[in-house]
Amino acid sequence: MDAAEASELQARLAAAVYALNHDASPSARLAANQWLLALQRSPQAWAVATSLLAAPDPPPPADLLFFATQMLRRKIQSPGPALPGLGLAPQLLDALLLAARRFCAAPAPRQLLTQICLALAALALRAEGGVDGLFARMPHLPPPAVLELLTVLPEEAAQDQGGDTGVDAAARCRFTRELLAHAPAVLEFLHGQSEKAPTDDDGVPLHERNRRILRCLLSWVRVGCFSETPAAALATHPLLTFAFNSLQELPEAFLSKTPYIREVLLLPALANPSEKIIAGLACLMCEVGQAAPALVAEGGSQALALTDGLLRCVDFTSEDWEIAESTFQFWCSLAHFILGIDVKTAKRNVVQELFVPVFSSLLDALLFRAQIDTDSDGAPCIPEGLTQFRMNLEELLVDICLLLGAPAYINKLFSGGWDFSSQTIPWKEVEVRMYALSMVADTILQDESSFDFSIIMHFVNILSSRTPELNGSLFLVYKSFGDVIGSYSKWLSSSQSNIKPLLLFCASGISKSISSNACSLALRKLCEDAPSFIHEPQNLEILFWISEGMNKGNLQLEDEEEIISAITHALSSVSEKELKKSSLARLLCSSYSAVEKIIDIDRDQSIRQNPAAYTQSLDLAVRGLYRMSALFHHLATSVTSGLVDDDIIIVLIGILWPLLEKLFRSYHMENVNLSAAVCRSLSSVIHSCGLIIDHNLPMLLRSLATKEEYGALCVRTFETLSSASSISALNSSYTCDQEPDLVEAYTYFTSMFIRCCPKEAIVASSSLLELSFQKAAICSTAMHRGAALAAMSYMSCFLEAVLAAVLESPECIPNGSPGVALIQILARCGEGLLSNVLYALLGVSALSRVHKSATILQQLAALCSFCEGTAWKAVLSWNSLCGWLQSTVKSLPSEYLKQGEAEIIVPLWLKVLQDAGSDYLYSRTGDNIRSHQGYMQGKGGRTLKRIIRDFAESHRNVPIPSPS
Repeated sequence: MDAAEASELQARLAAAVYALNHDASPSARLAANQWLLALQRSPQAWAVATSLLAAPDPPPPADLLFFATQMLRRKIQSPGPALPGLGLAPQLLDALLLAARRFCAAPAPRQLLTQICLALAALALRAEGGVDGLFARMPHLPPPAVLELLTVLPEEAAQDQGGDTGVDAAARCRFTRELLAHAPAVLEFLHGQSEKAPTDDDGVPLHERNRRILRCLLSWVRVGCFSETPAAALATHPLLTFAFNSLQELPEAFLSKTPYIREVLLLPALANPSEKIIAGLACLMCEVGQAAPALVAEGGSQALALTDGLLRCVDFTSEDWEIAESTFQFWCSLAHFILGIDVKTAKRNVVQELFVPVFSSLLDALLFRAQIDTDSDGAPCIPEGLTQFRMNLEELLVDICLLLGAPAYINKLFSGGWDFSSQTIPWKEVEVRMYALSMVADTILQDESSFDFSIIMHFVNILSSRTPELNGSLFLVYKSFGDVIGSYSKWLSSSQSNIKPLLLFCASGISKSISSNACSLALRKLCEDAPSFIHEPQNLEILFWISEGMNKGNLQLEDEEEIISAITHALSSVSEKELKKSSLARLLCSSYSAVEKIIDIDRDQSIRQNPAAYTQSLDLAVRGLYRMSALFHHLATSVTSGLVDDDIIIVLIGILWPLLEKLFRSYHMENVNLSAAVCRSLSSVIHSCGLIIDHNLPMLLRSLATKEEYGALCVRTFETLSSASSISALNSSYTCDQEPDLVEAYTYFTSMFIRCCPKEAIVASSSLLELSFQKAAICSTAMHRGAALAAMSYMSCFLEAVLAAVLESPECIPNGSPGVALIQILARCGEGLLSNVLYALLGVSALSRVHKSATILQQLAALCSFCEGTAWKAVLSWNSLCGWLQSTVKSLPSEYLKQGEAEIIVPLWLKVLQDAGSDYLYSRTGDNIRSHQGYMQGKGGRTLKRIIRDFAESHRNVPIPSPS
């Protein structure tokens, strides 16, 4: 082809490319496309394309050059003998390298350089020695061209998804090996580029150069450039450090776009509400801010645009609170960064002063979004989303308080400018500000500043004197004030004049279901923090009024117990003994009446015939028993601390006991809930009086109407309780699962009986204790976790009592001692105990019982091991444990053990049990005594627990049967 023909062909090519890209006529574009395809298939394509790339300045149009380079690449990739002869291939390589050098910088479009490099990579893949030849010529190229060429070269190592089928897999493997031979030089080049100073004048901005370096590095990582690098060397490689450092530049780049995002995207979306756009922009801005809190803390215009945009997102009112809540993490991270700056530096003061207005505005927005609302009919309206929003708000409110400072935070909350006439008080604002005050109580209390809480007392007076006009969920104001009173009770109760209105407020709040728990806790705090002021007669009357109001039965049991404990605490600290005695008796009697009414039903069958009335009476009686239990439970602590004398306890028991005796003889004990409540009450009574019984038995006998001995009284109580139908029915794990509360109460009572009752009572109750021990063993296999663990706790308590008796008298067996009775029970029930413990370790709920089971087995092993060398061997020995274990394993159905497991368990467990028992005995004898800390001590104890856990883990999916 001569020069004239070449010139004409170039002109036609230029016209066809122009028509393809710019002509408005579809037919013209179609004709141009067909002509270009024909040219690409012709031999003349090589010459015309290379001549265009080598054309003198000014160069041809960019789209013409782009097509010429693309055409060369496709010719190179075409299957078959498409490449020119060996003599022309080096010329083509030189032409492409010259083009890469010429068009590697502006004004040439970057896409043109990419196409040139892709053509070079395709040529290197197909030409003999192409990779080495290309790398030999690279030093003559400018760095931008080298970087682009190195980026696209590894891409040829993978099969071309665009249809490049001209190269087989073997050739690509060879190409990959040749590339990786040059990997060290490539990484060295990239390292050098990464260390170039920002001022280096190569025509490429720094952030763009870093982006290109990372893109190139990624291509070589994909082809395996680090595959031979040791892990230790890889972790410290400078290019990886460069990559991590480059990530830090991203937030700065994004932050620079924040003003645009705010003005062009966010503000229009807020003006014409589009929740999806607002939520997406809020998420984006939060991610940017969280990634670089230090940049935001610098407080530049871009950072302030970011915080302003996110403040608007928080303030945006929508049907839910997700958008506002999505910003919490950003605000917390920013606050943590500011608070983390050294407080002594000037920088901390400058940054904090700059962002105080921002966080002050944030507090306003959060308080607005956290407000409760009511429907038009005044019905409660506290959406689940708002409840969750408030729960998640605590950390951020604490951070705001720390940043603003406690005085400024409180001043912000109290600066509502409210009219103190109760008809015009904006209760929604008051409630949310009290909520915000209670959330930061720990932070405020740690501050050494003094605060004026008179505004709180003003509202307390309004709320305690009469119920304001509050609709629906606005009654939540009582809960928020209750939380504030409980949190700041020491400050609020420091003035005697505040006590009465505070108690009246608690009484009012307790009567409302939404605030009963908060006000119950507030009452307890007041009784603990201001006992001397509460002892004023008028304040004591308020406490009695509160206790008598509980007979209505409209509170949660937990709240009633909290209230009784609070009042008991206050009365226990009354200094005048007779007033203390009469006050505690009056408090007991306030619960006494509810139980007395259920006994009266025995004489008035009309109530029994009315199911609704009878159920209500039973419920009130159960509540009364739980309250009495709470009273005696708290008194046990008061006895220990010396606040309550022994004779007061005896007087109170004298009031209660006749009532319990009548209750034992009534048919109402068949009710499960009543039985459980009686168990709880008896446990608390026995626990409190067990502390004083040894030296006060004569006084107690004179006080009790029956004049029985205390031990006989305990035995008769145990007999009556055990004969109740609800207790008798606890004879299977299924029944235990149906009545878990009863199981817990019964086993707690039996534990207290063993620990606190006189020795003669334990001996006399041996048959009852054996029955209770058998029931506990059965209950330990229940699916209900609480019931099973309560039963195991009782068995452990039983074994502890046996151990104590044996250790006390190893050489002889004392006649009539409780130890003899208890060890005989164990000897008869040991196999059942071991069998049920093993069954408790089967199934999905077994892991929660590993510790209790291991403790019981260690105690049992310690007992049997110790008895082996003492006078007790006739009753219990190591052979006893061996026989029980062998019998238990043998009785297990074969499908519940793995093949050969039965033969392994017995010798393995016996060896581990022996070591664990020795460890426990060592911790309980001589100078090693550690009260109640012997369990799981030493290597043997830890090994036992591991063996038990492994057994439970490996049998989790076993569908367990009930033990026979």
